[in-house]
Amino acid sequence: MDNANSASYDIYDDKVLLPPVLFIGHGSPMNAIEKNSYNLQWAELGKKLPKPKAILCVSAHWVTNGVKVTAMNKPRTIHDFHGFPKKLISQEYPAPGAPDLAELTVKNVVYSAIHADFEWGLDHGTWSVLLPMFPAADIPVYQLSLDNNLSLKQHYELGKELQFLRAKGVMIIGSGNIVHNLRLMNFNNKIYDWAKDFDAYIKNAILNRDYSLITGYEKFGTGAKLSVPTTEHFLPLLYTLALGHDNEQISFFNESIDVGSISMRSLIIS
Repeated sequence: MDNANSASYDIYDDKVLLPPVLFIGHGSPMNAIEKNSYNLQWAELGKKLPKPKAILCVSAHWVTNGVKVTAMNKPRTIHDFHGFPKKLISQEYPAPGAPDLAELTVKNVVYSAIHADFEWGLDHGTWSVLLPMFPAADIPVYQLSLDNNLSLKQHYELGKELQFLRAKGVMIIGSGNIVHNLRLMNFNNKIYDWAKDFDAYIKNAILNRDYSLITGYEKFGTGAKLSVPTTEHFLPLLYTLALGHDNEQISFFNESIDVGSISMRSLIIS
């Protein structure tokens, strides 16, 4: 992570320098503009990581029937939230799209049919993280949707088929939260035991690379049901894990639980 931002991904000695894969626990949209530990870590990563040729984000906030990929030249900034300050609502992330890579994604993935989309854009699962990380918004960005009809294992298998994009210099980011229960949020710094335990359970499964425990997370019981009341924030993690190679290292950052029931745990595979 000490490479300069000007680094490129070229083939040398019959090997490919791959950009890292990330999972970002994005939490509140306010993390896009608040100077807190999460925002500052994203900004620091943006300074240290090699600048990718493009970014593909799998966001918790784009769930569809069937798999879609944004294919427009200029994706709009989507403000998919309510009740937040005007300063946040006025934020724009005018990154260019990546229609050529979207087309390649449609053509090369055979596990599930992918359809080009020209209406969506960049939702806050994407831009709230990229705004602090790459504030210049000069890297092409596109999104892959979460198919509501796939099982957890099928999402993982679909993620594997995106491997070819890393060889083309695409940084792939899963953006969600391992523990995400908005109904049980509290602001008195009390962390629920079930949230802490489930977060640790998933961390250990990742470190042991026992991903069957993750695609079968329901076996954790009540803690799993409370931590993952709906799956959309959990699913992006599966894509990140599917894209890592056995010889790559996994490291964690932002290892904390916010407002009692939101895990901000994030990881990088490189």
